[in-house]
Amino acid sequence: MSFESWIIFAVFWGVFVITPGPNAVNCINNGMNVGFRRGLVGVAAILTQAIMFLVLSAMGITALIAASPVAFNVAKLIGAGFLIFIGVRGWINARNPAPELPKGAGSIYSNALAIAVINPKSVGGYLAAFSQFVQPDVPIWDQMGLIMPTALTLTALSYMGFTAIGAGLGRAAMGVVFNVWLRRAMGACFVIYGLLLGTASAPGRG
Repeated sequence: MSFESWIIFAVFWGVFVITPGPNAVNCINNGMNVGFRRGLVGVAAILTQAIMFLVLSAMGITALIAASPVAFNVAKLIGAGFLIFIGVRGWINARNPAPELPKGAGSIYSNALAIAVINPKSVGGYLAAFSQFVQPDVPIWDQMGLIMPTALTLTALSYMGFTAIGAGLGRAAMGVVFNVWLRRAMGACFVIYGLLLGTASAPGRG
């Protein structure tokens, strides 16, 4: 990958990860509920998903899934249902007081990993990155030595930022009414993303 191609890739990836989606909403929600430091567990889960998808993309598996209408539709429906469930649960529980002890790191990690894996934006983004920026005449794993550190660094910075935003909003949300409506807004975002996922087309399809 040339320097010019790397710059273009870095800009593309930066826009890709700062565009709000289910991962961003979840990071904000984690920051609000468990604080910045514990919320970083969710960022670690997103990075786990990123590493997994980068490796799978290099092996051509994400392209295979995106090309299969059946596989894409099954993943789409499972993901949509999961996001809507989280959103409805968040809306219903918005009036409940926050627990005195934050939820465990395992719960934060598994929830964030599930949201990241079923996110259709991920499949489209990784497929776009590999179809546009990978040079077919250069061994893929040679290129991954530059692609992976760039993608992972930008991903970490972006979602750490979203977690910090959530932590800041959590400290500012001193009033009960504001806190309830902020949590309901987060729940509504999950429902909206779920509905959008349910009607999404496979990457590269009209």
